[in-house]
This record gives sequence, structure tokens and C-alpha cells, in this order.
Amino acid sequence: MRTESAHTTGPAAIPPTFAGEDADPAALLIVDVQKDFCAGGALAVPQGDSILPAVNRYLEAATRAGLVVYASRDWHPSDSRHFTQRGGIWPPHCVQGSSGAEFHPEVKLPASSVIISKGIDPGADGYSAFDGQAPDGRRFLDDLRQRGVGHLYVGGLATDYCVKYTVLDALAAGLMVTVLADAIAGVSPVGSAVALEQMEKRGATVRTNVAFLDRIARPE
Repeated sequence: MRTESAHTTGPAAIPPTFAGEDADPAALLIVDVQKDFCAGGALAVPQGDSILPAVNRYLEAATRAGLVVYASRDWHPSDSRHFTQRGGIWPPHCVQGSSGAEFHPEVKLPASSVIISKGIDPGADGYSAFDGQAPDGRRFLDDLRQRGVGHLYVGGLATDYCVKYTVLDALAAGLMVTVLADAIAGVSPVGSAVALEQMEKRGATVRTNVAFLDRIARPE
């Protein structure tokens, strides 16, 4: 990926690549692993909690490799049209400042993680992390470009919604994308299978297993 013209502010260091994958700097994105999407939450994804060990392994490996780690979150206002009471299809969830909007307590996000908040606009669904913004207000894509990131590794919830839309937007923006298949879970088995097929057809790579983790942890 070619970056846009240089900015005068922002990260000074270029993140490393994953060994043997590509020549572009890489980053890890964990999508919406929040309390409301896990067991006992307002909109729990079936088996959502089952991905936590894999998510944490990827987080640990990426941190050891010095990669930028992003974590997106739904951050809806209480009057979002996304919710059923405003004509949407979902019950209220991940409302700004609520307990349900917090990241799952077992997710071991490094302190340096860049939080991407999405769904802030009450008039939009905000499925994709590319609809979101960093704490300084910079759009997610702009932050990636500022850091020179050209390859995004993606895990999180849910495969058939926020993961899918995030991956498709990343591909449309010209990024290489690897979906971490053991670190995602979906609302519907059928919908998730269709989503994975769509992502692969658009150019995403779907990967899994411990050997892949080892390659992340020990870049050459």
C-alpha cells in the first residue's frame, strides 16, 4: 500500500511486518469484543466468549512483535436509529458510558491499544470500524495511513456483521486483509459462512492455527 503525503504530526515509528507475509507494515484489529456481545450481554453473539483465548494469543503475539493494536467498539448514543425503538432492528446495546459497552474483562488489550469508536452518529448503524474514529477524532483509515499500515489482521465479533463490513471496507481502501478465523464468531452460522465467502471473494485471506501465531511472534 502506498501512503498519502507525509503528515507533520503523528506516530514517528513505522510498525513492523509479520514475517513472510508482505512488505507492508501490519496492524492487528480486534472488533467489538464488548460485554453486550458476550454471554449475558444485551446482544450476545452465540459462542462469542469462545474466541477470547485466541484473541488474547493474537494480542500477546502482536504486542511482542511491536505491532500497532487497534480495538474497535460500538459506542452508540441512547437515541440511535440502530435500536428497535427508533426503527432499527437491534435491541439497545453498547450505549455510550454503559457497562455493556465496556470491553470484555478477559480481553487483554495492551495499554497502547488505539480505541476506535463507531456507531457514534445516531442516524447511522456504524457496523464497520471504518465508520469510526480514534480518540483524537481521526478517522480509522486516516490513522492507518498515518502509520503506513498496509496489512490488517482482523478478529472479533460478529463475523456476519461488524467483522464483515470492516473487512470489506478495508479491502475497498486497498489494504491487504487477513481474517483470523479462530478469533471470530458470528450471529448466524449460515450468515457467517456467507460472510466469509464474500470476504474471500473480495480478496481477504482467512487464516488460523498456532503456527500462524508463531510467525507473528517471531518476525524475521
